[in-house]
Amino acid sequence: MEREAEKSGAVPLLQSSSSSGTASTTQTLGNIIVSIVGTGVLGLPFAFRVAGWFAGSLGVTIAGISTCYCMLLLVQCRDKLASEEESAEVKTYGDLGYKCMGKTGRYVTEFLIFISQCGGSISYLIFIGQNLLSIFKNYKTLTYSSYIFLVVPIQIALSWINSLSSLAPFSIFADICNVLAMALVIKENVEKISGGEFSFKDREAITNNIGGLPFAAGMAVFCFEGFGMTLALEASMKERGRFSKLLAQAFTGITLVYVLFGFFGYMAYGDQTMDIVTLNLPHNWWSIAVQMGLCLGIVFTFPIMVHPIHEIVEGKLKKTKLFQKLTCNAYDNNSTTTLEKFVTYIIRAVLIVGLATLASCVPGFSEFVSLVGSTVCALVSFVLPATFHLKLLGSSLNFRQKALDFCILFFGLIFAAYGTYNSIVGV
Repeated sequence: MEREAEKSGAVPLLQSSSSSGTASTTQTLGNIIVSIVGTGVLGLPFAFRVAGWFAGSLGVTIAGISTCYCMLLLVQCRDKLASEEESAEVKTYGDLGYKCMGKTGRYVTEFLIFISQCGGSISYLIFIGQNLLSIFKNYKTLTYSSYIFLVVPIQIALSWINSLSSLAPFSIFADICNVLAMALVIKENVEKISGGEFSFKDREAITNNIGGLPFAAGMAVFCFEGFGMTLALEASMKERGRFSKLLAQAFTGITLVYVLFGFFGYMAYGDQTMDIVTLNLPHNWWSIAVQMGLCLGIVFTFPIMVHPIHEIVEGKLKKTKLFQKLTCNAYDNNSTTTLEKFVTYIIRAVLIVGLATLASCVPGFSEFVSLVGSTVCALVSFVLPATFHLKLLGSSLNFRQKALDFCILFFGLIFAAYGTYNSIVGV
């Protein structure tokens, strides 16, 4: 899911930090990787178990190619609008929606991003709850839901910090823990495979489950976090003309890593693969240290994930007559400021408790991630970019380009509809 940290009070999402890019090619590559790679990757082995190693590889590859292509469509749309003097202010995904479809386009775009951010935030809490339950499985006093609500006070306190830059190092820490977790899983996989603890013929290439491929694809779409960061990433680059090639190279590498990680994870554990592969690790001090590091990193990056949600909700509520009436009744400016802060803190606390409540009701990490990836992420990543591209550049596109856009639009809608059904009824 996206790690946006918008600081403007105007609610639009995914705003670039500056009008002129200063990031080098290496810095932009690092930003792309940090924005895309998240904890969802730890659910890929389970997706390969559901779909089969070939179908899973195919689903991840298709999702990676399609996501990269659609990210480039957004850049083309922004370039088209930027060439028009009156449209030079287009900086966000919401701005793009507004230019294409008016207020409806902005509301739809930002609503879908809002839902996807909620989904990502809930998946973080699910991940924490399941891993803590696994670490302390010998202690029967606390349940899965208890571990989720155990970190809620910490999340509420962190959400009251308005300076997201102070939390940025923890995001890097979380990514380091992700890499360590993947390395540990790969080490365990290699040991199992080299030790002859599995038979390749027992690992299915394509399962009999018809919903396996859409399930794996939905998981993969979720794993390619950061789609909404496209415009900000491109705008931040000093040599913007190299962005398309750099993005394609980054996606090639990330997709290859995802395929190999899912493949070897499934090869190692087979039908015993858990929906979060770290739950398959042996219960030793090294595995526990990695799991605790992952949980700690997510605890401190959760406020970054949930920050755009706070801004949207607070922006809408501050426009209501009730809020304006309360602030108008304050005696002086200091009272107004104090009241606004108090209301903001309460709103954020209630929102986090609500997300935690939803997370405690989710039966499984992978099923939920696939559902989010198949629905809102598919709409944000495929349907909207294809629609905007046809709207803005349709008249200048050749037949092949138009046909490709229509195919992405059509299959994106079908994928969203079927993926939703498939995740709800179970795979």
